[in-house]
Amino acid sequence: MNFCSDNVTSAHPQIMQHLVEVNQQTSRMPYGEDPISLDVAQRFCDIFETTCGCYPVATGTAANALALSCSAPPYGAIFCHQESHIFMDECGAVEHASGGARLHPLPGPAGKIDPKAFQAVLAQNWRGVVHHVQPACLSISQPTEVGTTYTLEEIKTLANLCKDYGLLLHMDGARFANAIQNLGCRPAEMTWQVGIDLLSFGATKNGALAAECVLIFNPKLNTQTHVPFLRKRAGHLVSKMFLITAQLQAYLANDLWLDNASHANSMAQKLAQGLDKAGLKVLHPVEANEIFVTMDQPLVGALFDAGYQFYPWALGGPDCHRLVTAWSTKPQDVDNFLAAIAQYSHNQTAIRW
Repeated sequence: MNFCSDNVTSAHPQIMQHLVEVNQQTSRMPYGEDPISLDVAQRFCDIFETTCGCYPVATGTAANALALSCSAPPYGAIFCHQESHIFMDECGAVEHASGGARLHPLPGPAGKIDPKAFQAVLAQNWRGVVHHVQPACLSISQPTEVGTTYTLEEIKTLANLCKDYGLLLHMDGARFANAIQNLGCRPAEMTWQVGIDLLSFGATKNGALAAECVLIFNPKLNTQTHVPFLRKRAGHLVSKMFLITAQLQAYLANDLWLDNASHANSMAQKLAQGLDKAGLKVLHPVEANEIFVTMDQPLVGALFDAGYQFYPWALGGPDCHRLVTAWSTKPQDVDNFLAAIAQYSHNQTAIRW
């Protein structure tokens, strides 16, 4: 069983079946002018209970880069957590797409930005000083890079700081559905109603083949015309856009996106509880589908030898490893993994005796 990432899974059968059915039709207008793409845009407006700009792309990196290039000028500062995906794992994509905006990392426990640290930086009053990049945007990950979720109040606190200092607030929602299921709230409650201006809405990790979307809630940004041009210029206005939006259409239909996330979250809870019973230290609250656990190298080696795959996570310490569950994770997969740990412990006890 591969617990490296929820990216290792295949696409959900319902999404693949919908793509097959869509592909049997003979012709459609290109570049998102087809009925499927228009339907998806309306579905997002319905789900989020507001009028929003809808810009589908193929990858999460493209979604973040597009959203943040809309949020900051080339001389701007984009604040983010020091472990955020845009800072650690996107190879300068945001800086490239924005024409040079600077990512400014901030500290905070459990993957969350510390509001006091954020305010302390803002209080340095860079605004209007020609020698400094200009504060433009804050980006938060929901869930965070360590699998925790911001509460609605925590998001509001950061949103109020952004409002006070004239910044936009972006949410990297690569695992957006997992956070929604954990908090038990409506999508609107976790986004524009608490001050989110832009959202990178993820679907690929939760059952899609390759489909993400930038949603823009801020009316001022929606009335500006540069967003579609930035997407085209970046090479992400796909000619056969219906093959991306068809994935989103099936993903959003009949709450498939929420059901997939609910299952992934429940498998993570089951796995975390089993690890805790086995005496292993889970480093962060498990509030989505990622688990960070301390395991010594002999145990890790035994699990690798047994065919299991997962990543070491250096940011968590030398013995920290990340396990990720997904929509397709079976309860038996978790049971087998925990049984392998129990067998290793039994063998070690026998050796000592």
